[in-house]
Amino acid sequence: MRRMLFAIMLCCGFVSADSRADDAPTPETKPSDVTTDKKSAAKKKTPPQKLFTGEVVFLREALKRKGIKSFSEFDKQIALETPAGELIPIIPDWRGRAFYQDKRLRHRKVDLVGYRRKGVPYLQVLMVFAYNEKGERQYMDYWCEICAIPMYEIKPCDCCQAPTELRFQTRDLPGYLSKKPDTKLRFLKSRGKTSSAATGQ
Repeated sequence: MRRMLFAIMLCCGFVSADSRADDAPTPETKPSDVTTDKKSAAKKKTPPQKLFTGEVVFLREALKRKGIKSFSEFDKQIALETPAGELIPIIPDWRGRAFYQDKRLRHRKVDLVGYRRKGVPYLQVLMVFAYNEKGERQYMDYWCEICAIPMYEIKPCDCCQAPTELRFQTRDLPGYLSKKPDTKLRFLKSRGKTSSAATGQ
């Protein structure tokens, strides 16, 4: 009888130990590590930069012109209206925020260098080129005369805290935007694949 009771107690002890082991935290990846990995992966998957041309407008006004009614929640939303009539909302980040702050940048033709992520309609702006009254394309930023450093939104200079001024200067578009794919090489490669498939190689 004593042996039976001892065996039962021993079994219960093993079960309890196993359950505690199951409940104990396992050495898995920490949430902070997961977040860091996701950020690193997002940076690596940054889409290629492209040129977006159009006029920066308030989204609600543009929708009204298209016969679409919207409410006041859209009053401050800025978008790029392309020559084809597409409306691309602009993210108010370190570069795009200037369009929300400075009315001098709206309702004028611009060339924006930036990108859009897959599944996200918003445009992330990296460079801003605006056209003047003569039709000349100029690079835009805000300039501190004291420190001789550029800023990209309306705020005091990061260095001396003095006011900055809107600046336009002549500058070409980035060279990588003008590079065209070698269509001849692509054609030859596709032709080679077709020939190989046809000959069974």
